[in-house]
Amino acid sequence: MSDIVNRVSLSSIISLNLEEIYPKEERIIFDLKPFLWQELILKEQDFRKALKVIDWENYREKWVAITCSADAIVPTWAFMLVCTYLQHVSKGYAIGNLDALETLISETVISTFDLESFRDRPVVIKGCSNFPIPLFAYGRMISALQPVAKSLMFGEPCSTVPLFKRSKS
Repeated sequence: MSDIVNRVSLSSIISLNLEEIYPKEERIIFDLKPFLWQELILKEQDFRKALKVIDWENYREKWVAITCSADAIVPTWAFMLVCTYLQHVSKGYAIGNLDALETLISETVISTFDLESFRDRPVVIKGCSNFPIPLFAYGRMISALQPVAKSLMFGEPCSTVPLFKRSKS
């Protein structure tokens, strides 16, 4: 009788768990609706005064989506002005909804991710996670890894779905 050998652990496959690199900091919404007069109009002078008295420390190290939940025409500069206050306290921010924020977070993480350890290696992008990883992040990771990896798979090292294999030529 022969010993049981774990061929997965002996292989050159690298397992990449996006959950391990994806930021877990709180995501919050900064809504411009409360600053609108009758939920219709943004008065510049009132808005500027209101922003100056906000405790911006409440946004420290958080990811912020800057949006307006009211059906109103809000000038672009209003969103941009909020950005200037968040710049030095938040982890990051996006003008838009929480999906836009997750896209920004994914892009930020993956564009700064060191890919060298994956060069010319088979890579499994792990599928199961306890933290919700947006689909955009998986697609963006493929676009980052495909030029360097030998092959890409999705799932677990013991059970994968092949996605890409570089031709030998």
